[in-house]
Amino acid sequence: MNQKVRVRFAPSPTGPLHIGGVRTALFNYLFAKKYGGDFVLRIEDTDQNRYVEGAEAYIIEALNWCGIPFDEGVAKEGNFGPYRQSERKHLYKEYALELIEKGHAYYAFDTAEKLDFHRKDHEEKGKTFIYNWHNRLKLDNSLTLSKEETQSKISSREPYVIRFMSPQDEKLHLKDIIRGTIEIDTNVLDDKVLFKSDGMPTYHLANIVDDHLMEISHVIRGEEWLPSLALHQLLYNAFGWDAPQFAHLPLIMKPTGKGKLSKRDGEKGGFPVFPLSWNESQGYREAGYFSNAVVNFLAMLGWNPGTEQELFSLEDLINAFSLERVNKSGARFDPEKTKWYNHQYLQEKNDEELAGLFQVVLADKEIPRDARDDSYVEKVVGLIKERADFVADFWDLSSYFFEAPNSYAEKPVKKQWKEDTPALMRKVADIISATKDFNSANIESNIKAWITESELSFGKVMGPLRLITVGDLKGPHLFDILAMIGKEACLERIEKAIADLA
Repeated sequence: MNQKVRVRFAPSPTGPLHIGGVRTALFNYLFAKKYGGDFVLRIEDTDQNRYVEGAEAYIIEALNWCGIPFDEGVAKEGNFGPYRQSERKHLYKEYALELIEKGHAYYAFDTAEKLDFHRKDHEEKGKTFIYNWHNRLKLDNSLTLSKEETQSKISSREPYVIRFMSPQDEKLHLKDIIRGTIEIDTNVLDDKVLFKSDGMPTYHLANIVDDHLMEISHVIRGEEWLPSLALHQLLYNAFGWDAPQFAHLPLIMKPTGKGKLSKRDGEKGGFPVFPLSWNESQGYREAGYFSNAVVNFLAMLGWNPGTEQELFSLEDLINAFSLERVNKSGARFDPEKTKWYNHQYLQEKNDEELAGLFQVVLADKEIPRDARDDSYVEKVVGLIKERADFVADFWDLSSYFFEAPNSYAEKPVKKQWKEDTPALMRKVADIISATKDFNSANIESNIKAWITESELSFGKVMGPLRLITVGDLKGPHLFDILAMIGKEACLERIEKAIADLA
């Protein structure tokens, strides 16, 4: 690419960042890094009525947690700042006025009441009111007023907006990297407001001006902005500027595949839709997901590498990513697949790192420090992690390594605990007591030798022994558990179970 790649992620600080927004940021980041370009964060806060305190800080923290930090932007000034639109508002009016001078825009003084009247009048006639070439010469604007009348209204501080003048009877041929060529009939476009009566630009004007001034080479954004593409291209044409290349990403769909994924879908399905928690809504971080697992599954929503590979490091993604391999159609969100990704990343982590994370859970469970020695916790993690999707699963999978079960699963008790079981368990206790070098292999050898000599079935002994030790018929190799918890704990659990299940 001849021009330096510069992309931007431009969210509005109106609430938490949805994972659809995170994916947009991610695809911008991957594209920029692939071509040695810049990833810019711009905060689009022109709509001050919808501004939410804390949302901007949330956006920055979310990008950093995901490991996709911006190169320049708010609090990371580059040569194109400021990066909040509210701090750039002095710029926009001159560009709106330039469009008026060039004949591409005009002042409109129509009141909300008058516009409402026209809408209702059209509805009664079975038509839709569009403010454009069809009726703009019948409305209250500088196209129908003399220069003197227009200036008089402005001087007397009569409220006005500045509207773009959409061309009539033209065919626009728009290019999108993902969707190819799109043809638009300009007769269906309305004359969008570019500058509001409160002295602030609308998204459309601010967006175009900022992308031009910040030398943005590629605009990679969500499909919801596709209807604005025609206006944006027309604005570039009107200013006489080269437009960036556009790419509109597919929507992330509900798990059913019907409709866009929303916060409500997450609440109903019990899965996050935000990277970090926000008020009552849980985030992926707080739900126990690893950030690189989140990045990996988001990358696969709407993009495919053209191979069977599913697991990618960030570096792998940068190398493999291309906008040409982004799908046009929406990507169905699968909560189970997100868990699968987290499981894969959990398995890749070493036991020492996972043990450190598990120590936080154990401290919260008030397990005494001497019962959770680092090397012991590491061994526990090594035995149980393959069954876990999250570190939070570790406690349910391993609580019996740290404390005796205080209840026993009902179904296994009915099936395993027979009249002669207490006597058999006492015999097992004797063997455990007599085992000198107390390791997994020796305990297994001694108990199995006795079972064989006594002509007992293995199930008659092993099922109840696991039940006594774990509280259920689950867990890794039974003799590994016995060796880990130690001789004394084994004997205590046998006596406790005999008493509890009598």
